[in-house]
Amino acid sequence: MKSLLFLVLISFCWADHHAGNSTLEHDRIIHIQAENGPRLLVEAEQTKIFSHRGGNVTLPCKYYRDHTSAGSGFHKIRVKWTKLTTDYLKEVDVFVAMGYHKKSYGNYQGRVYLKEGNEDDASLVITDISLEDYGRYKCEVIEGLEDDTAVVALELQGVVFPYFPRLGRYNLNFHEAQQACLDQDSVVASFDQLYDAWRSGLDWCNAGWLSDGSVQYPITKPREPCGGKNTVPGVRNYGFWDKDKSRYDVFCFTSNFNGRFYYLIHPTKLTYDEAVQACLMDGAQIAKVGQIFAAWKLLGYDRCDAGWLADGSVRYPISRPRRRCSPTEAAVRFVGFPDKKHKLYGVYCFKAYN
Repeated sequence: MKSLLFLVLISFCWADHHAGNSTLEHDRIIHIQAENGPRLLVEAEQTKIFSHRGGNVTLPCKYYRDHTSAGSGFHKIRVKWTKLTTDYLKEVDVFVAMGYHKKSYGNYQGRVYLKEGNEDDASLVITDISLEDYGRYKCEVIEGLEDDTAVVALELQGVVFPYFPRLGRYNLNFHEAQQACLDQDSVVASFDQLYDAWRSGLDWCNAGWLSDGSVQYPITKPREPCGGKNTVPGVRNYGFWDKDKSRYDVFCFTSNFNGRFYYLIHPTKLTYDEAVQACLMDGAQIAKVGQIFAAWKLLGYDRCDAGWLADGSVRYPISRPRRRCSPTEAAVRFVGFPDKKHKLYGVYCFKAYN
């Protein structure tokens, strides 16, 4: 009996030592399926999908079933798609299907359906993508007592821009920041979107809200007023603050638009009210801040004329830096929030396509 126990211990220790070495040497995970282990596997061929506002996209998800094991039978397949929140603490229902019964939820109603390219295809099609669709989605497949999941991230092509209202810097609580972005044809940016913008060169020394409720700001050129000149470049994190009482700027995100952004050719310079009316007379509306940033970043729009925008600010987009027109960098130049009644400028308009 002692010999048998000794042999078992030696075998166990050797197997454990060998498995540990295998993981270190080959950096891989080996799944061993027990005799009565799971018979349902769900996976996504791609874990990150890129699209843009107004586009259509397919989030991939397939499932594989093993009915060869004893006692296995056929059960109705239930497919459930949810959107994960930023903190992963709750999920938002998107779409559920079981046989002929299918249901979509909330803002996804009428815009989502299963691709069903073959019998085991649970891929989700989202049409007319909105800015709010950005994020991570979970595909869950259930068969009887078996279930498995896969997660797919939907990334949107777009641009992040810092924003503060006429009141000045550090005047928005989190809820006001959300509304400020919506008013300018955008949404509050996520950390990942701000991080990508920082990697692309965004440098801004004022802290702003992000969609997870944190307050951060991107620095590519460290300097004294912005965390110190001896610090490394990066996204500075102020942490999480009271969403009702704390006040900061905000980082907004916008994407492609379905319309025409343009500088209105007009015989005279205009006050703000005259600018609004001039766009209306041209069959358009005065453009929003998100639209000038999208036109500049995604379409390469370039115009060296300062013009009114819907929030009462005056800006102009420069894609080709040159003398007297943002000589050092491509940017949307900010003139300020001039007196609406007495200051005269041009105007940028936006005409939506039907």
